[in-house]
Formats: sequence, C-alpha cells, structure tokens
Amino acid sequence: MKLRKVTAASVTVFALALTATACGGDSNGGGSSSGGGKTIKIGIKYDQPGLGLKKPDGSFSGFDVDVATYVAKQLGYKPNQIEWVETKSADRENALQRGDVKFIAATYSITPERQQKVDFAGPYLLAHQDLLVKKDSDITKGTDLNGKNLCSVTGSTSAQNVHKTIAPKANLKELSSYSECVSALQSGQVDALTTDDSILAGYAAQDQYKGQFKLAGLKLSNENYGIGVKKGDTKLVDQINKALEKMESDGSWEAAVKKNFGPADYKNEPAPKIGQIVK
Repeated sequence: MKLRKVTAASVTVFALALTATACGGDSNGGGSSSGGGKTIKIGIKYDQPGLGLKKPDGSFSGFDVDVATYVAKQLGYKPNQIEWVETKSADRENALQRGDVKFIAATYSITPERQQKVDFAGPYLLAHQDLLVKKDSDITKGTDLNGKNLCSVTGSTSAQNVHKTIAPKANLKELSSYSECVSALQSGQVDALTTDDSILAGYAAQDQYKGQFKLAGLKLSNENYGIGVKKGDTKLVDQINKALEKMESDGSWEAAVKKNFGPADYKNEPAPKIGQIVK
C-alpha cells in the first residue's frame, strides 16, 4: 500500500475544514438538535393574532411564538438566534421535509394523516371549534344559529360542519380571511364566526376589539396542537417534550395563555399531558 506524505500545509487545511463544519450547523433548519448553532429556523403563522403574528415593526407575538421561544431556549438558543419563518397551513409538511425549518409551532393539530408525514412533540394546547359572537348576543348553543348568518373563511370545514350537523338553516357567509369575518361580526353583517377557540380568542383580544366579543364555549371539536418536526427526528421530539413539560411546571405556560388570550375571557383547558391526544 502506498502512503501519502502528510505535510504541515495539508494538516492546516484539514483543521480549517473541521472548524468551518463545526461552526456552520446542519442543513435542517439551522443549528443541531442539541442547540448551540448560530441560528434556529422555526415555522409559525404570521397572520393569527394571539398565536402567531408579525407586527408592523417586524417583531412577532402570540402564544405559539412564546411556546416556540421557550422551547428554543431549552435547546440552547437565545431569542436573537431565532429566525422566524412563515409556514402556511398547506405547506407545513413540505417545509419540514425540505428542511426549511427545525420545527413548527403554528396551530398545528395532531392528526393520524399528518403523523404519516411528520413527527409531533406535545400536544401543548387543547383547543376546540367554537363560535365568536358579540358580547350581548343571545346565541348560547349551536342550534341558535338557525336563521342566523355564520361566517368562516373560504375552504374552511368549520362552518360546513356546523351547517351539516348542528344548524342546517344557518346562512353561511365565506370570506377570504378571519380578519374580514371579525370585521363583519363587528358591523353586524354576520351573527357569529366559527373556527378554533384559540384563534377566535386571539382576534377578540386585539386592542380594537377588547370587550366587544365573547366565546360561546360550545367545544364542537378537539384540536390537539403539537409541534411538528421532520419525520424520524425522535431525539428532537424528546427534547421538545422535556421543554414543554418544564414550561408547564414552572408556570410559564399558564402565563403565556393569560398574556395572549386573557382579554377574550378564554376558558382554556389545562396544559395537556405530553403524548395524550384527546379525540
């Protein structure tokens, strides 16, 4: 076997290559599963007040943002090392598979279909489909919607579920965004808006709407919000689960709920037990 002579110059080049590799992080959303990289890319919503919202000044707020920031800290990242990435509902699985983000906290309900494509930590919040109505509304149960105008976004199954199973005589009004539905509710064009109660509470908690709306509290479905990670990254799932357990035990979870949903009188469920999916 012929051996190649190793020169001092080649040793130096090799050492520099190792240093560059160690500093660069991996390609899956930045950093490594154990933290300590330069940055970490986290997927959130940009347009959901109270959950994931990009504000005019470029900062971010919401319950999902607070949860993700806490988890990132436990993984070894400071807030200024987080790169927030907008991940719309239809692109969440692809974003994880492509490695665009390390994990996603974006009202991401855990379902058997999604579990075929990604892995989930959590759940970290149990939400329910509900109704948002005016403070003085007489709508107290689903059947009260018969003959009333019910709003949801185009393509949403929430309003269709209500119309088919609870109030077949409700008048459905589909708009392009929840913001438009909230404005329509405020002006009296519709009598109720339906989607997850956490999303409704986030909108109702906005300064311009404080004191105007209330949640009906109907619990029409169970939505187990989880943190999505790339399929097969069980180590990261375990790390995130430990972080979520710590967030609940030290009071940070409850504080985040009150901060983001409190103004809407959101009657949240207790922090769910990790791994326990309510059907």
